[in-house]
Amino acid sequence: MLQKFDERNRDLIVSVGGRLSHRDEAGVSPFDSSVQGGDAVWEGLRLTGGRIFALDEHLARLRRSAHALAFSSVPPDEEITSEIRRTLAANGMRDGVHIRLTLTRGVKVTSGMDPRLNTAGPTLIVLAEFKDPVYDASGIRLVTSSVRRPAPDCLDPKVHHNNLLPSILAKVEANVAGADDAVMLDHRGFIAETNATHIFMVFTPGARGALGAPVTGPVLATPTTASCPEGITRSTVLRLASEAGIATEAGDYTLPQLYNAAEVLVTGTMGGLAPVTEIDGRTIGDGSAGPVTKRLTGLYAELTASAGTVVA
Repeated sequence: MLQKFDERNRDLIVSVGGRLSHRDEAGVSPFDSSVQGGDAVWEGLRLTGGRIFALDEHLARLRRSAHALAFSSVPPDEEITSEIRRTLAANGMRDGVHIRLTLTRGVKVTSGMDPRLNTAGPTLIVLAEFKDPVYDASGIRLVTSSVRRPAPDCLDPKVHHNNLLPSILAKVEANVAGADDAVMLDHRGFIAETNATHIFMVFTPGARGALGAPVTGPVLATPTTASCPEGITRSTVLRLASEAGIATEAGDYTLPQLYNAAEVLVTGTMGGLAPVTEIDGRTIGDGSAGPVTKRLTGLYAELTASAGTVVA
């Protein structure tokens, strides 16, 4: 899976620190905290029919992450939303758009890690691109990476930070293996997520769930958020499943449980919902999207097409 350039994005207008500029002319200071040390937080948003789904939830997570990193200030939600609207209007965007929202600690007076060197900021960056869900709807292939997700006492994933090197290194391994993405384990050896998405498994009767108890019906299972972010698409899928009468559970799962699941799917704002057909050379189910995956994909598409904050 390799994303391709979309000609519609050739003359994008982006917002950096409140200034609208052509993508080729936009500039971030070399003294900005994001350049100096990846000191920033981010959110991925999707625009469908002029609406951004779960915008309030995304902005709340952005604010929690910035507060956890001791940012001295965070722009009000209204100010951030206004800048998103301004950027979308400048590009004439209403549908099929992915928005990368980044908030850095700001600009430093001189190079260094010390946050007391920050004399201006934070810096808000709004990058909106025409971009459909990036995964093949017919299914993707995964391999397990040697790179682990850190424990909460090392770098807590509840901070949605810009330090993405572990994900990038895992993606490198997936590329070398000819797979689409990589499964990442936590420090204990349990499944955490992929380098870019959350993982769900469908267990059917005969399988055993997180606590080893036999499964009696289809169960939609997903790892806990001990070593992965509290995904907004993840929580939406869990809610949709519960409303549809599909049992759910979150727990610790091992690779053999993943290999033997009846269905596996991944979720995320950029990719939506996508079936997984192969992991580490093992075919998942019958090698195609299963009934639970198809049902949840339809429910999610209906919800995101009709719900959200109007911004364009």
